[in-house]
Amino acid sequence: MLKLDEIQKRLLAEVADLHTVPEGAYNIRSNSQSAGRKSTANIEIIPKTDVSGLDIRIKPGTKNESVHIPVVMTESGLKEAVYNDFHIGADADVTIVAGCGIDNCGNQDSQHDGIHRFFVGKGARVRYVEKHYGSGSGAGKRILNPVTEVYQEENSTVEMEMVQIKGVDDTSRTTLAELASGAKLAVRERLMTHGRQSAVSAYVVRMNGDGASADVVSRSVAKDESYQKFDAKLVGSAACTGHTECDSIIMDRGRILAVPGLEANHVDAALVHEAAIGKIAGDQIMKLMTLGLTEQEAEEQIVNGFLK
Repeated sequence: MLKLDEIQKRLLAEVADLHTVPEGAYNIRSNSQSAGRKSTANIEIIPKTDVSGLDIRIKPGTKNESVHIPVVMTESGLKEAVYNDFHIGADADVTIVAGCGIDNCGNQDSQHDGIHRFFVGKGARVRYVEKHYGSGSGAGKRILNPVTEVYQEENSTVEMEMVQIKGVDDTSRTTLAELASGAKLAVRERLMTHGRQSAVSAYVVRMNGDGASADVVSRSVAKDESYQKFDAKLVGSAACTGHTECDSIIMDRGRILAVPGLEANHVDAALVHEAAIGKIAGDQIMKLMTLGLTEQEAEEQIVNGFLK
């Protein structure tokens, strides 16, 4: 395993909660190189030969195991696209932790485009955590453009936690999902932008089989002059249930656009969308200020609680 410096270690802690080498299977990528890789008896990590990326194969019936595939970048001007495919066997139950941290102290833009595809077998259960984080004092941007594709077989379950709280200048997040009969997808997105940052999240979820269900919920905060767009489309082509929700706090001169979309192609497709955008209520701030907090501290407490 390559030796990581203190900045790289800090980034790993931010995006993957890693302070030491993780248990189980892992691949740590640092500045476009593998900093360490380990497979297990049930989880095999294989480098691709045609493009940059990995094939991660999880055996059917694997239970209570995890795989970590974080990325850290500290070189200004570095741009990369990485293609990772996850093949999750039937009846497996696993946790997958991804995420990317960029520390850019230079004047050139640094960019990571991660394309992840999940092929989830019958009855399998996957918890997927993806965290994005940016830091560094340079004028160069920190750019992250994740693409996530999910293909779920019958009665499988996928839970996705998508988090971006600090430091990413531009991001375009695209998620596509195809659900067979009885498949369940739950997405929880948490996002905060500040300065002149821009963040676009686009979801298209197709429920193709009876009993499929999807629940896509985003909570976000736009500060300063930042911009956000949340575009979520649910397509019901069977007897299914779908729900999408965008709940956002707007501050300063921020801008937020919510575009919920529902497409029902079956008489028993039950689809619901909700969207709410507003500022922090003055009485919430006043209540916290009576407890001794400044106005800024009160706002921070409210935002932190909202994004938990």
